Amino acid sequence: MGQLRLGRAALACIVVGLAVWLYVAKASSRMPDFEVYWRAGARAAAAEPLYPSESYQLKYFPAFAIVAIPLGMLPHDAAKVVWFALSAGALVMLLPLSVAILPHRRKSTTFLIWALLIGLGKYYAQDLVLGQINTLVALAVTCTILAFAARREALAGALLAFAVVLKPYALILVPWVVARRRRSSIVALAIGLIASCALPLLFYSLNETFALHRDWWHIVTTTTVETLLDDRNVSLAATWAKWLGIGPVAAWLATGSSAALLLAAALVFLRRNGVAHPDGLEAGMLIAMTPIISPQGWDYVLVLATTAMVYVVNDIDRLPRLLRLTTFAAIAAIGLSLYDLVGRRVLNTLLDLSVITIGMLVLMGALVTLRMRKLA
Repeated sequence: MGQLRLGRAALACIVVGLAVWLYVAKASSRMPDFEVYWRAGARAAAAEPLYPSESYQLKYFPAFAIVAIPLGMLPHDAAKVVWFALSAGALVMLLPLSVAILPHRRKSTTFLIWALLIGLGKYYAQDLVLGQINTLVALAVTCTILAFAARREALAGALLAFAVVLKPYALILVPWVVARRRRSSIVALAIGLIASCALPLLFYSLNETFALHRDWWHIVTTTTVETLLDDRNVSLAATWAKWLGIGPVAAWLATGSSAALLLAAALVFLRRNGVAHPDGLEAGMLIAMTPIISPQGWDYVLVLATTAMVYVVNDIDRLPRLLRLTTFAAIAAIGLSLYDLVGRRVLNTLLDLSVITIGMLVLMGALVTLRMRKLA
């Protein structure tokens, strides 16, 4: 037991050390998304418009800007350090807590965390360097799942509402919570979402609050097409656009394939009978597919696939042989598509072929198989 704790502590120190190096060597001069959050907090404190036209636009709910006010009140450089430290701390917590979700752990914690660092490490690093928020969102969702496992339904609903405030992607879990039909979590979630919509009223008038939500909707629905051919976009919409060109055929195929993924998630939910602790796999699958079905699914958002990957790695040896080998290849494609490893030409070819997206689809297939076999 002492050696196990020592190993975990050493692993945590390695992650912290890498985070410090990452800040000094890479992030301190960058973090463009942090700039968006910092300005949003400052604007909310002054009751200014939150969605002006600029290179880096806020695309989160108005409530997020209210939550970011303490960040916006700090001097820029101090706020940047605080934000990076908060994100790095979230990562250190996320890795072991994601393993703790597993109802039947068949691999060691150290093995599973190393698998996460191999499969998703580059996305954790990108999230930190960009000053993004996905690691914090992943931690909030992980805490939500743990609260469900502990049967603290009201707390789980409140945590999910907070995750939605941090990033709208967490909305994909709302229908799932309703489908579970637990009154406490549904009521807490509803109260949390209503409160988050009303939160701007602390600084804005009623009409201004309505206008903020209208501006948010306009931003997220009119800034999609120009991002579809970006190499960093791993969505199904981007995949079909790269393969077939932007047009109605690609759009219809993206819609159909996204609907198929959601139907797969529904099938997984319907097969929950007989599974002792079904919530973790279901929530993990749903949140993992958000960058795939969202037209603006940037690769670093794959941080949200942490829970899904833990489930797959934990039981990968119980998958059918062909799927097991394909899943190994998929994890390698997701995590090892690196410029330093394969070179620029090979990397560009892999990105043009959307191998990361295909790898995520294989991961989804592995989750479905585990549930069909009642293994998780």
